[in-house]
Amino acid sequence: MTSPAGLDDRYDDPDQLRDQVRLLLRYRATLVLGVLLGLLGGLLLVVLRAGTYTSASEVLVRPRTDPFSTFGLAVDNQVSMATERQIALSATVADRAATALRQPSRADALSADLRVTNAPDTQVLRFEYTGNTAKGASRVTNAFAEAYLADRQERSKSMIRRMSSGLEQQLTALTKRLNAKKPGGPAPGTAGIQQQISSLQKRMSDIRAYDTSGGDIVRSAEPAARPSGPGPGWLIPLGLIAGLALGIVLAWLRSALEPRARSVGEVQGALSAPVLGILPAPAADGELMEFGRADASRAEAYRALAFRLRGDGRTATGTLMVVAPKRERGAEAVAVNLAAALAESGDDVLLVDATGQTSGLSARLPLSADAAPDGVPEGAVVVDAGPAGRFTLCGDGRGAPGDDKPAAPTAARTLPPTDPERPTLFLGAPLLEHPEGLSLAQRVDGVLVVGALGDTKRDDLKQLRELIDCAGGHLAGVALHNGAGRGLFRRVMDSDRVRRTRKRIPPTTPPVAPAPSTPADDTVDKPTAPVQDDTLAASR
Repeated sequence: MTSPAGLDDRYDDPDQLRDQVRLLLRYRATLVLGVLLGLLGGLLLVVLRAGTYTSASEVLVRPRTDPFSTFGLAVDNQVSMATERQIALSATVADRAATALRQPSRADALSADLRVTNAPDTQVLRFEYTGNTAKGASRVTNAFAEAYLADRQERSKSMIRRMSSGLEQQLTALTKRLNAKKPGGPAPGTAGIQQQISSLQKRMSDIRAYDTSGGDIVRSAEPAARPSGPGPGWLIPLGLIAGLALGIVLAWLRSALEPRARSVGEVQGALSAPVLGILPAPAADGELMEFGRADASRAEAYRALAFRLRGDGRTATGTLMVVAPKRERGAEAVAVNLAAALAESGDDVLLVDATGQTSGLSARLPLSADAAPDGVPEGAVVVDAGPAGRFTLCGDGRGAPGDDKPAAPTAARTLPPTDPERPTLFLGAPLLEHPEGLSLAQRVDGVLVVGALGDTKRDDLKQLRELIDCAGGHLAGVALHNGAGRGLFRRVMDSDRVRRTRKRIPPTTPPVAPAPSTPADDTVDKPTAPVQDDTLAASR
C-alpha cells in the first residue's frame, strides 16, 4: 500500500523507530540511573537471599474415628483440612514449638516465617520454614510439625476424657436403677437396663481404644543443600534487565513531559520554519567574534548559515532581524559572526544594535581605526573581523545611562533607505521579554530566530511564532546552537521567575556618595555622548 503522494511508506517504521531510539538516548543519565537501580536491586536480593534456607516437612492428618469402621461418614469428609491448617498456624502451636526449641520469646517471629499448605484432595499438611541456616530451618520445621501433632493429640485426649466422663455418668445412673430392683426379685425392664449398660460399656471401651496420635510425619525436614531462590547468576542479570526497562520507562516519561525542544524536528514543528544551521555554543571566555580563531570549524558553521540565508531571495541583500525568544548570549554571537561571514563574501554589511543596552557590542568587539563608510548613521564604528574583513556597527549606547530599554521602535524608523543593496542586520531584544521589538520585525525582510538546542522551551517558540505572524513579519529560519549543558541548579537560577526576583531585591550595599566637586572639575569641559536617536534621524 502506498501513500497518497505515491511514495511507499513501508520504510517509515524503521525511521520512526530510529527517532524513538535517538529520543531515548538523549536521556543517557536516566537510562544509566535505571540500570544502576536494577543492578542495586539484584545485588540486594542476592545479599538478602544468599543466607536463607528453606526446609519442608509433611504430616498426614489422621481422623479421630475408626478408619476401619463401615459406619458413619467417609474418611475423606471426616477431617476439615482448612481448619487443621488454621490450627497449625495458631499461636498455641507456635508457643509449643518455641518452647521445644527453648526460644519461648520468639514464638511470633518463628511463626512469621512459617508456611503451611495443603494439596487439593489430600489429608497432608506441608510445613515450610525459611531461616538463616540450613540446620536451623530444619529444626524449626520439625518442631512445628511435632508441635502440631502434639496439640492435636492433646485435643483428642481431651475429647475422649469428656466423652468417657459422660458415659460413666450414664453407667452410674443405670447401675443404680438395676441395683434398686434386685431386692424384690426380677422386675420388668431389668433385661433392657442390662442391655443398655453393656452397650455403654462397649462404647466406652471403643472410645478409650481410639488412636489419639492425630497423624504421622510422612516426611521429616532435612537441612537444605543450597540457599532457597535463584542464585546470583540469575538475580544480577534479571536486575540489569529490570533496570534497563525502568530506565527506558523513565526516559520516555521525561521525553513526554520535557518542555524544552531537544531536536531539530521539535523546533521546526513549534516555529513552522526551517532550521538553517546548528552552530557551536558561545565561547566560554566571553568573546563573541569566532572568525580568526584557531578553531576553523566554528567559523565554518557561520559561513554555512550565511550561504543558506543567501538562498532566500528576501534576505540575501535586504534587512534581517536576529532575535532570541528570551535573553541569552547566542543572539549576539550569531549577529556578530553572521555579519562577519557576509562581509567575507565582499558585502558592505551594517550591523545595528537595537537592544538598547548600555553595555553595547563595541566594548566586546575588536574595533578598527578606519572611519565608517558613507551612508551610515553618525557615531558608527568599524569592526575588524580579521581575515573576513570589516563590517559597520551602529546603534551602540542607544539607551540612556542606567536605562536598559529596548530601542527597537527607534531602530525601526532608522532603516537606511539609501542603499537597499547593503545587507543590514538588526540585533533585537528578546521578543518575549520586550514585545516592542515587533515594530522592527514587521519592517525587516526576515526574522532569524536564535535558540539553544535543549534549553529553549517549545511553548516559547510557539508564542514567538504567533507574535511574528500577528505582526506581519516573515520568519526566515532558525539558527540553533548547542546548549551549554547546564545543570539543574544553573537552570533554576537562570529561570525567568528567579531572574525577576533577583531584579526586585534591592542591593544590600549602601550607595557610594559622589565625590565633592572642585573648581578644577567645574572648569574642565566634559565630552557628551552623542544621542543615537538624533544621529540616526539625521542620517535619514
